[in-house]
Amino acid sequence: MTGSTTTPIDAAAVLITLAALFGYLNYRFLHLPHTIGLTIMGALASLAVVVGDALVPGFEPGRVLHKFLREVDFRTALMDGMLSFLLFAGALHVDLGELLRRKWTVLVMATLGVLISTLVVAIGFKGLALLLGLDLPFAWCLVFGALISPTDPVAVLGILSSARVPAALEVKVAGESLFNDGVGVVVFSIVLDMAVGGGDISLTAAGELFLQEAGGGVVLGLVVGGLGYLAMRSVDEHNLEVLITLAVVMGGYAVAHHLNVSGPVGMAIAGLLIGNHGVAFAMSETSRRRVLSFWSLLDEILNSVLFLLIGLEVVAIAVDRESLVAGGLAIVLVLAARAVAVGLPMAIIGRIAPFTRGAFPILVWGGLRGGISIALALSLPDGAIKETILTVTYVIVVFSVVVQGATVGRVARRFVRAPDGMQRPDA
Repeated sequence: MTGSTTTPIDAAAVLITLAALFGYLNYRFLHLPHTIGLTIMGALASLAVVVGDALVPGFEPGRVLHKFLREVDFRTALMDGMLSFLLFAGALHVDLGELLRRKWTVLVMATLGVLISTLVVAIGFKGLALLLGLDLPFAWCLVFGALISPTDPVAVLGILSSARVPAALEVKVAGESLFNDGVGVVVFSIVLDMAVGGGDISLTAAGELFLQEAGGGVVLGLVVGGLGYLAMRSVDEHNLEVLITLAVVMGGYAVAHHLNVSGPVGMAIAGLLIGNHGVAFAMSETSRRRVLSFWSLLDEILNSVLFLLIGLEVVAIAVDRESLVAGGLAIVLVLAARAVAVGLPMAIIGRIAPFTRGAFPILVWGGLRGGISIALALSLPDGAIKETILTVTYVIVVFSVVVQGATVGRVARRFVRAPDGMQRPDA
């Protein structure tokens, strides 16, 4: 693999083999949640390579891993490959009725919450940069705020499935994460253009771009999801129905790319439609079981690969004291911004859609960051600013997945569940 270009088949073979190996070792010895175990083991493997590079010039495993990760291209693999499947698979299991009951909560937190967090993080990160002597213009602090503010739907859905969070509250957290990444990517694109070009933000242009991306994604999701629903309703052959769902995801995401609308939003909408109306009205019991089993398995495989890649990306970050310290301090900053971004919308809509006691800490601590933030950081123009932002982003994501992900169930038991162990009926 060192002397030739890595093919997609080679890359898939390496990643699946490593995911299976690390998954086996985690299951036998570490007993951590699967995605957390893979992230930790991938990070440890990469750290071993980093240490080997430092101690042994020309360290062969180091060259191999660096070359492999460059050719895999984390951003492309996630944003243009795995994300569409993961969002669709996650949305299949979200109760649309429960989501619609909490639509105002989800809508406000997925839009206003992201904007509030972006601004709070940007102001705080500028202060950290000045404190540590880092040369970061405020426009680039806004870029960092935009890429780190959305909660990652893949991380959130992957962790919540094993955290035993009450169902009603899980719908709020999952629903927000399914849609705020689309908002975050739009905000990121706007502020990145401003940072690179040195121009001003036009609220009109920002609004138009948001309507095109998010609104167009909703329409596309309804169209492709509706077509898939109608096709499945007219047949009763489970293999064909699995194929139809794959066509919805792959074809729909490709169309979204060419129309410049939000593919993630589109796939979330299509998954909600097929996972609710499709499962209820368009599938026989056999087809329902086979389709959901297929997507559950695919979701597990892709999640394993994604969290392994997050761990392996240690070799991509700049290991310097200032950036690592900034990353550690930024963990507190991002959690504080999340608290503000959750608290203000809760205060605004609390009378319309009341929150029960305990919802606030779950929404704050359960707002995990994941691969999307790393992918956006990797897409920045090369330079010292990118290295700093990427390192800080990576530190926050690893903390979020490993520490928050491992303890969100404990937080749920502490703040949400009743003393007798029974779940509260509403959240």
